[in-house]
Amino acid sequence: CYVPKIYCLGPNLNPQNEDLLAPLLLQSPLEWYLCGEEPSVGLAKLEQNNQPSQLCGHVFKVGEPTYSCRYSCAADPTCVLCMQCFLGSVHKEHRYRMTTSGGGGFCDCGDTEAWKKGPYCQKHEPNISDSSQKDPLANLSDEMIARTYNVFSIILKYAVDMLTWEKEDELPEGLEPPARGDTYYCMLFNDEVHTYEQVIYTLQKAVNCTQKEAVSFATTVDRDGRKSVRFGDFQFCEQAKSVIVRNTSRQTKPLRVQVMHSSVVAHQCFALKALTWLGQIIRYSDALRRILCQVGLQRGPEGENSSLVDTLMLCDSKMWKGARNVYHQLFMSSLLMDTKYKKLFAIQFAKNYERLQSDYVKDDHDREFSVTDLSVQMFTVPSLARMLITEENLMTTIIRTFMDHLRHRDLHGHFQFERYTAQQAFKFRRVQSLIGDLKYVLISRPTEWTDQLREKYLEGFSAFLELLKCMQGMDPVVRQVGQHIEMEPEWEAAFTLQMKLTHIISMMQEWCSSDERVLIEAYKKCLSALTHCHSGFTDGEQPITLSMCGHSVDTIRYCVSQEKVSIHLPLSRLLAGLHALLSKTEVAYRFPELLPLSELSPPMLIEHPLRCLVLCAQVHAGMWRRNGFSLVNQIYYYHNVKCRVEMFDKDLSMLQAGASMMDPNHFLMIMLSRFELYHIFSSADCRKRYNRENANKDVVQQNNTLIEEMLHLVIMIVGERYTAGVGQVECFDEIRREIVHQLCIRPMAHSELVKALPENENKETGMERVIDSVALFKKPGVTGKGLYKLRPESAKMFNLYFHHYSRADQSKAEEAQRKIKRQNGEDSVLPPPVLPRFCPLFASLVNILQCDVLLGILGAVLQWAMEPSGGHWSESMLQRVLHLIGMGLVEEQQHLLSSAEDNDTNFNFTLKISRPGEAPANTPSILALLETLQNAPHLEVHKDMIRWILKVKLIQISLQSHLIGSTVRDKDKAERKRKAEMARLRREKIMAQMSEMQRHFINENKELFQQSLEELDPSTSSTLDSCDSTLFCVGPRRWRAGGSDRRQVVTCILCQEEQEIRIDGKAMVLAAFVQRSTVMSKNRKRPPHNPDKYDPLFMHPDLSFGTHTGSCGHIMHSHCWQRYFEAVQAKEQRRQQRLRVHTSYDVENGEFLCPLCECLSNTVIPLLPLTKTSCRYCNKHTLDFDLQLQWLNITSLQMKALLSAHRKAKAADADGVDDMDGVNDCPPPDGFKLDYTPKNPYSSTIKEMLTTFGTATYKVGLKVHPNEQDPRVPIMCWGSCAYTIQSIERLLVDEEKPLFGSLPCRQDDCLSSLTRFGSACWTVSSHATVQNHFIRLLAALVPDPRVENTPCILDIDMFHLLVSLVLSHPAVFSLDSSGLSADTAQLYFLHLVTVAHIVQILLSSVPEEVQMEQESGGAEREEEEKVCMFYNTLRTHLGSGLREVDSGWHLWCCVKAGILPYLRAAALFFHYLNGAPAPPELHSVGEWEALCGYLCLPSNLLQLFYNNRELMEPVLHGWCSHPGVRSSSVHYSTISYFRFPRESNHLIELPGDYSALINQASSFTCPKSGGDKSRAPTLCLVCGAMLCSQSYCCQSELEGVDVGACTAHTFACGAGVGIFLRVRESQVLFLAGKTKGCFYAPPYLDDYGETDQGLRRGNPLHLCQERYRKIQKLWRQHSITEEIGHAQEANQTLVGIDWQHL
Repeated sequence: CYVPKIYCLGPNLNPQNEDLLAPLLLQSPLEWYLCGEEPSVGLAKLEQNNQPSQLCGHVFKVGEPTYSCRYSCAADPTCVLCMQCFLGSVHKEHRYRMTTSGGGGFCDCGDTEAWKKGPYCQKHEPNISDSSQKDPLANLSDEMIARTYNVFSIILKYAVDMLTWEKEDELPEGLEPPARGDTYYCMLFNDEVHTYEQVIYTLQKAVNCTQKEAVSFATTVDRDGRKSVRFGDFQFCEQAKSVIVRNTSRQTKPLRVQVMHSSVVAHQCFALKALTWLGQIIRYSDALRRILCQVGLQRGPEGENSSLVDTLMLCDSKMWKGARNVYHQLFMSSLLMDTKYKKLFAIQFAKNYERLQSDYVKDDHDREFSVTDLSVQMFTVPSLARMLITEENLMTTIIRTFMDHLRHRDLHGHFQFERYTAQQAFKFRRVQSLIGDLKYVLISRPTEWTDQLREKYLEGFSAFLELLKCMQGMDPVVRQVGQHIEMEPEWEAAFTLQMKLTHIISMMQEWCSSDERVLIEAYKKCLSALTHCHSGFTDGEQPITLSMCGHSVDTIRYCVSQEKVSIHLPLSRLLAGLHALLSKTEVAYRFPELLPLSELSPPMLIEHPLRCLVLCAQVHAGMWRRNGFSLVNQIYYYHNVKCRVEMFDKDLSMLQAGASMMDPNHFLMIMLSRFELYHIFSSADCRKRYNRENANKDVVQQNNTLIEEMLHLVIMIVGERYTAGVGQVECFDEIRREIVHQLCIRPMAHSELVKALPENENKETGMERVIDSVALFKKPGVTGKGLYKLRPESAKMFNLYFHHYSRADQSKAEEAQRKIKRQNGEDSVLPPPVLPRFCPLFASLVNILQCDVLLGILGAVLQWAMEPSGGHWSESMLQRVLHLIGMGLVEEQQHLLSSAEDNDTNFNFTLKISRPGEAPANTPSILALLETLQNAPHLEVHKDMIRWILKVKLIQISLQSHLIGSTVRDKDKAERKRKAEMARLRREKIMAQMSEMQRHFINENKELFQQSLEELDPSTSSTLDSCDSTLFCVGPRRWRAGGSDRRQVVTCILCQEEQEIRIDGKAMVLAAFVQRSTVMSKNRKRPPHNPDKYDPLFMHPDLSFGTHTGSCGHIMHSHCWQRYFEAVQAKEQRRQQRLRVHTSYDVENGEFLCPLCECLSNTVIPLLPLTKTSCRYCNKHTLDFDLQLQWLNITSLQMKALLSAHRKAKAADADGVDDMDGVNDCPPPDGFKLDYTPKNPYSSTIKEMLTTFGTATYKVGLKVHPNEQDPRVPIMCWGSCAYTIQSIERLLVDEEKPLFGSLPCRQDDCLSSLTRFGSACWTVSSHATVQNHFIRLLAALVPDPRVENTPCILDIDMFHLLVSLVLSHPAVFSLDSSGLSADTAQLYFLHLVTVAHIVQILLSSVPEEVQMEQESGGAEREEEEKVCMFYNTLRTHLGSGLREVDSGWHLWCCVKAGILPYLRAAALFFHYLNGAPAPPELHSVGEWEALCGYLCLPSNLLQLFYNNRELMEPVLHGWCSHPGVRSSSVHYSTISYFRFPRESNHLIELPGDYSALINQASSFTCPKSGGDKSRAPTLCLVCGAMLCSQSYCCQSELEGVDVGACTAHTFACGAGVGIFLRVRESQVLFLAGKTKGCFYAPPYLDDYGETDQGLRRGNPLHLCQERYRKIQKLWRQHSITEEIGHAQEANQTLVGIDWQHL
C-alpha cells in the first residue's frame, strides 16, 4: 500500500519526487533482502564473481550506427556490431556496410553462430582458461538462490498482473487500498491512425489547453504510448473523454481514451519501474539472469501457455507502447542473452506463433513495438531455426498462417486483390512481415541434412506450393477491343507479393540444391502441382494440326489476343529453376531413373510461359493500348531488375527446357502459332511479298513488330546460356556479363551498377568480386561521381540482343559500341559473340538454328528485303535475321574447332544455308540472297554485317573442306594486314595535305588573324601613360583619369540600348543583393541590438555582424528596371489569388530575379562616373609634414564652427532659448561657408536610385522598415562598403590570390559601383546629419572635448572608420573654398587611421611567447628601433599596464602581420574610389613595399608618427587617456580582445569518418523533451552546435512565426543564413530567412566517389576536403542565398517545403 502514496498524487505523471522516493522506500528493501547485506557491497561481490558474458548484447538506440560485414563473414545480413565492437574487430578492414538502427535489436558480437569468421572483438575475446561451461548458479549460496527465487517470482508476477490488468476502476485482490479517493486520470493512448495535427486539435478542444501544451501531450503520447490529459474526479475526466471520442470518430475509429482510477495508474507505473529494476539487477550476474529466466518460463498451474512469459507475449497487443518497450527490453537482456533459455523461449514463441501474428495483424502499432519483432533474434540463429523446423514444424506454420490471412480468392482458388479496401491494404502490409520471418528461417542453408529435417522441409515445401498454386494465374487480363477499359484493375498487390516472395523462391531452390534427395522429391512435387493446375487445360480449346516446311505438329487453338492470360506463373517458374538445378548438380545424369523426365509433356510446360512472352510482344506492338496503364506497369515490373530473376528469366529457361525436349521444328511452329504469325509464314508463296497490299496499315505494323519480337525470342532461347545449369558457366560469369552489358551503354557509377544488378537475399549483387576484371575505375573531381569504364578487351562479349536490355538501352548500347569501333578505326560491325557450351540436358537447343522452319522464316524475310520496304518489312527485322545467321556461323565455327577432338559433328549450318529450295518453287538459297543483298542500295546500314557473314562463311568452308585450314587463315591475315597498312598510308597523306592548306590560308590572311588577337586582349591597349613612374591611389599626387578613361559606355540588358554613364544622364543600375552577414564575426554570442535605438556609426573590431552587398554584374536602365519590377509585383499579386505556392523570391521584401541570369537580387546600385577633381594642390612632389599639422588645425576649427552652428540650429528649434554657453565663440575659418548649400550635381533618376539603394541597405542591415530620412542610412551604406571590401580581401587571402587582377568582373563592378555610390550618397541625405557624423568620426581619431561619448580606439574597426571618414568628408568639404584639396584630406585620414591601427595592434596583439629572432639585414633595423621606441612611449603613457618587450624584431613582425589586411583593404578601397590602376607588382602575391608605395605611405610606417611628432603626440595622449584603453590595459592579462590580424573564419572541423558523426548524433538528446532521442539531429557547420530539427518539441517563436530549431539558430548564428549537416540523412541543408532553403550534396564520399544522401547504400563514407572547401567558399563568398535561389528555380518541389519548420 506504499505504491499509491508515492505514485500518481498529482495531475502530472512521473514528477521528480516519485523518482527519489521509489528507490528509497520500494526498491532498496528488495535489494537488502536479496543480498542479505548492504546492497552496494553485495552487488559488487556478485559482479566480481561473475564471468563476463562473451555476448555483447548492447541494445541499439534509435539512430545509432550499426555495422555489418559485406565479406562473407556474417551468417546473414541481420548480424550487426555496435560501434565499439566494430572498431575492435577484424571486420574493420573488410568491406562493411554502415546503417543507422531503428532502435531495438542488439549487437551480435561474441555470438559464434552469427559469424563465420571473426565472431569476437578484442573486448569480448573469451578467456582460454574458463572454457569449462559450468553452471553459473554454482557461485551462489543456496539461501541466496532461494531468496532470489522468492523476490523474482513475486515481483515478476505482480508486474505481469498489473500490466495485463484490464479493469479501470479496481485493483487485483490484496492490492486494494484501505481508503479510496475519488481521483481519476483521463488517459489518452497512442495509435498509428491519427496524425499529430488531429490529436493536437482535439486536445485543445477537449481539455482547453494551449497549443504548446497540446503539442507536448501529443509528443509524450507518441513516445510513451499513453499520457494522462486530465486529473480530477470521475465526472470531470469522463467529460473530457466524451469530447475526444466524439471529435475523432468521424473519419476513422476514435482515439482510445480510458478514465482510470489513480491507484490503478500508480500500480502500473510501479510495475514498469519494477521491470526496469529487474533488468538492472540481472546485469550484475549471470546467475541472477538465469534465475529470472527460470521464473519467467516456469509453467503455472493451468498447464499450456501459462508461464509469465507466455502471458506477457499473448497480451502484447493489449498493452501500451511504453509497457511493451520495457518488457521487450527485459526479454532481450534476460531470455535472449542466455543460450539455454533462448532455446526454450524460441519454442514457446513458435508454439504461439499463429496467435501472436493474428494479434499483430489486428493491432495498429508498428512492428517495432510488437513482440513479433523478436522473431529476428531467434529465427536467424541457424541451429534454432533448424530445431524449430524439425520440432515445431515452423516453416509450415508460417506459410499456413500467411495463407489464412489472405482469404480473398476467386472461383479457381486464386488470390484476388480486386477493389482492395484501405482496411485490407493495411492488413496486407502487416501480413507481409510473415514473409520476412520465413526469410529469416531460410537464410542459412543446412550443410548436413537429417531425415527429419528432409521430411519437415518437404512438408513446408508442399505448403509453399499450395501458396504458389493460389498465385498461378491470378489477376488474368483480357484484351480490350473497341473501347478503353473503364477502371484500372488493381495490380500492385499481386506484384508486391511477388517481390516479397522473390528471395524466398530463390532460397527454396538453394535449399533443394544442397541435397540430392530433397531436390528429386521437390521436383516431383512441383511437377504434380503444375500438372494439377493444368488439368483443366484442354477444356474447350480445339486441337489443330500445323504443318510447314514438310513438318507437322498437333497443338491446340489459342489466341493470346482473345483469351484470358496471366503474367503470374510462379509454379512454372519454380519448376524451371529446379530443372536447371537438376542439370547443374548433375542429378539428371546420375539418377535418371528416379526422375519423371520421360513423363514430361514439353508442350504443356512451355504453354504458359510462351503466352506470357507473347503478351509482352503484343503490348510492345501496341495491341493492348486500350487496357490502360496497369498492364504497361505489369510488363515493366516483369522485366524489372527487382522481379525478373523469378519471372522473365525463368520463363525463358522454361522455354529452353521445353524446346530442348522437342523437335525444334515443332517448337517453332507452336511458337509461330502463339505469336499469331503462322498464317504469314506457312502459306506456300510466303516468300513473295504475301499480298499485304490490301491489308490494314496498322495490322501490317503490328505484324512487323511481332515478327521482330519472335525472332528476338529465338535469339534469346539459343543464345542465353549464362545461367548455371543451362550453359557450362559459373554464377560469376553471369554477373560479369551483366556488368559488361551495362557498361556497354555508358560508363556508370557504382550505385547505378548496383541498381541494375539483381540483389540476393543478403542485399548483395556479387559485383565486387568481378568488376575489376572487366572495368576500370575513374575517380571524380570536385563534382560528379566516380565512374567505371569498360575495359576494351571485355567489349568482345557484347551481344546486341542481350536479354535484359530494354529497347532504349539496346539502341544506346548499339550506338556507343559502333562509335567506339569507328574511333579505333575498326569495322563497325557488331557480330554475335562466342558463347559458352550448353550443358548436356540443354544441348539440343542449337539445332533450332539449323531446322527447316527457322531457315524458311529467315529465307522469307531476306526475300522481302530484296525490294525497298513499303512498310512491309522492317530494318530491325532484317537485322535480327542477319544476327541469327551470324549466330549459326559462330556456333558452327565452335563445333568445328571442338570437333577436331571428337569427330562427330552434326551441326552443318553453311551446308543448309547454301541449299536452294525444292523443285517446283526453286527458291534461291539464303547465301544466294545475301550475295544479292550486299549490293542493294537501300540496305547501306546492314552492308557491314552481310559482308562479315559472307567472309566468315568463306573461312568456314575452307575449314570444312580440310584444305590445310591454317594456311588459308594466315593468307587471309596477311591480306588483311596489307590492306590495313595501305589504308593507314592513305590516311596520313590526306592529313598532311590538309594541314599544308591550313598553313597557306593563315599566311595569306595574316592581318585578319592579327586583328582578332588584339581584340581578344584589351589589357594591352590601355598601357599606363602617366608621367610618374610610380602609381599612387590616394593623396595629391594620385593618378588622375584622362577624359577617355573616364568615359564609360554600357548596355542595358533589358532594352539593349547603349548609354554613357554621366552625372546628369539617365541612371544605369546594377542588380544587387544586400544581406546581413556574420561570416567574419569573431563574436557570435553578442545579443542582437534593438534596431530602433542602435547606433551603427562605429563598427566594433569583432565585426559581430555586417551588411554585405553582392551583385551578378548585370546592368539596366533604372526605368527599365522599375518597369520590370512592377511587372514582377503584378504577377505576384495574380499568383497569390490563383495558387498558394511560394516563389523562390519574396516580392514583398523587394526581391526579384535578375532578368538575365535569374540570380536573386533585392535592390539595385546606381552606376556613377569617376568624380572630376581639380588639381588644386600645386606642390606635387613634397609631402610636407608641417602642412599636415596646419591642415589638422584648419579642419578642427572648421569642426568647431560647424558644431556650434549645429547647436545653434538645435537651440533655435528649442524655442530659441539660448542657454548654450560659448555658442558664438567659434567664428568659421577663412573660406568656410557655413550657410552654403552645395548644388546636387546628379540627375533626378540618379538621385532616386541613390535613395533606393541607400534605403534598401538600411532596411536589410538593421532589419527595420524603410525610412529614407533616417540619419543612419548613410552610415549603413558606408558600413556595407567597408564590410564588403573586407570580406573580399579575406577571400583573396584564403584562396592565395593576388590583390588585384584576380577578381571576377561581377565582383569588380560591384565594388567599384559600391565605393562610388558611397562617396555620392551624402548628396541625398540631410547635409547637417552627415556633417555631424563626420564630426563624431573625426573626434574618435582626434579627441575633442566637445563631442560626448566617443568610443575608445580599441573598440573601433579602423578600416570602417577610414571608409566612413573618407566618404563623409565631401559633405564638409563642399563648404570649403579655401583651396585645400580633398585628396590631401584623404591622405591625412589614411595616415591618422594607420597610426591608430598600429597602436591598436601594439595594445592588443603582441603575443606572449617570443619566437627565435631571425637576423634581419640592415634594411629593417630602422623599423625595429622605431617600433621599440614607440612601444616604450605607449608604456610611459599607460604605466605598468603593458608588458615589457625587448625584441624590436618581434614587435615589427607583429605590426606588419597585423596591419597587412587593413592596408590591402585600403588599397582596394582607394583603387575603386579614385580609379587608379594598380601597379603590376600587386598582381602577384608578394606585396609590402608595393602596397605602401601605392598607398603613398612610407614603408616604415612608424615614420608617420616620428616625422610628425608635434601633431601626433597630443593625439596619442588623447587615445591613451581614454578610460576604455586604461581599463583594458590594466587587465591586460585577461583581455578579451582578439588579436590582429583577424584569422579568417572556417567552417567547423569535420571528422574524417562519417560514422563518428552518426555516433555523436545518436547520443544527442533533444534539449527540451527530457532525455528523449532526437529524430533529426542536425549539425550547424558554422559554429558546431547540434540541434534537434524538424520536430514539434524544439519549435520556438521568431517574429511571431513558429519556426524549427535550425531556422531559429540561423538568426542567432548566421544573421539568417545557415549551413547545416543533417546527420541521419547525410545531407547538407542551406537555409536563408524563414522561407528559403535547399539541400546540397554532402562533403562525404564513399570509396566509389559518390555521396549517399539518405544513407541508403551504407558504404563507409569519408570526408572529401575539396568538396568541403567548396561549401566553405560558397559561405565565405556570401553565395548561400544565391545558391538556394538557383536550386529552387531549377527544382520547383523545393519551393513547396516548409523550410521554417526544419
